[in-house]
Amino acid sequence: MIKIDRVVIVEGRYDKIKLSSILDAVIIETEGFGIFNNKEKQKLIRKLAETKGLLILTDSDSAGFKIRSFIRGMVPAEQIKHAYIPDIFGKEKRKTEPSKEGKLGVEGVKADIIIDALEKAGVLCEETEDKERRAITKLDLYEDGLSGKADSDALRKKLLSLLDLPERLTSNALLQVLNTFLTYEEYKKAVEDIKNG
Repeated sequence: MIKIDRVVIVEGRYDKIKLSSILDAVIIETEGFGIFNNKEKQKLIRKLAETKGLLILTDSDSAGFKIRSFIRGMVPAEQIKHAYIPDIFGKEKRKTEPSKEGKLGVEGVKADIIIDALEKAGVLCEETEDKERRAITKLDLYEDGLSGKADSDALRKKLLSLLDLPERLTSNALLQVLNTFLTYEEYKKAVEDIKNG
């Protein structure tokens, strides 16, 4: 079991069951879109974010990103870490058909993929300030063609695929993720790889 001090937010009970077999953590489910109208749960999540901090781990489909965005709108950014599972197509064992977008959710991916997502989010290691580390900036994304240009979307999708991240990440979310698990040099190498590959 991996101990995580932050409160982990997932969509549903099957996600919670899956994570409970991997993590020693407080896990709260949003009951899918139920979070949108559940004022008590919103209040609880705000309080937990304030005292412990949140780790959001939703599915990589549009519903998962809507829930993630909703929580991001009700909790200060500094109280949230985001973990993203990659786009993996398939069907959960308990379901008769794949999801609308055909992607596996948190409950359907293997434990090592979840652990990798947590490592990328920076929650499996103690964080320290690295004053010498050069951050990846919005200007870097722009200069490297990943935002604000005609072919930015296609180039960003290539980078997301190379890094095994979901295709729905916005430029801002991508920036946060990149700075969590890549150095500036590693980022530049990845950009070079997608442009030359």
